[in-house]
Amino acid sequence: MLTKITIIKGDITKLKVGAIVNAANKTLLGGGGVDGVIHQAAGPKLLEECKTLDGCQTGEAKITKGYNLRAQYIIHTVGPIFGQEKGQEYKLLKKSYISSLNLAKTYNIRTLAFPAISTGVYRFPKEKAVELVHKTIINYLTENGEYFNEIVFVLHSNKNYQLYKNKFKHD
Repeated sequence: MLTKITIIKGDITKLKVGAIVNAANKTLLGGGGVDGVIHQAAGPKLLEECKTLDGCQTGEAKITKGYNLRAQYIIHTVGPIFGQEKGQEYKLLKKSYISSLNLAKTYNIRTLAFPAISTGVYRFPKEKAVELVHKTIINYLTENGEYFNEIVFVLHSNKNYQLYKNKFKHD
């Protein structure tokens, strides 16, 4: 595989990449977890741009400038709330990742950083999420060619970091 996959434990707002992915809520107006941290680090102009986007549906993605971040862009995606999506949680989480990857390609972004979407306050089981994410990313890269130079997973919790490190160690 030509695309480098990197797993780190840290702060996604500090990365110098083409885009970071924000695990946003449907309003795109900021919230808790990584969403709040990204909004705070990017500054007030991010909120102003997000107000013009008319929200975002679960599984979809929208893009804004990075503002005060080192990343050029922020791709906002809304992951599913586990147990509240009428059995569509897996399909919607996969769609969140694919929508983000497709939007990155549209904007000619070659380096992309993801958090662990939906595994915090949205309660998606971490072990099941990493299985789905691994399969989704590897299949996407296989089916769509080696477009990306690097995909970085930036994990906040020790548990997510270990799960991702173990799952992606041979890729």
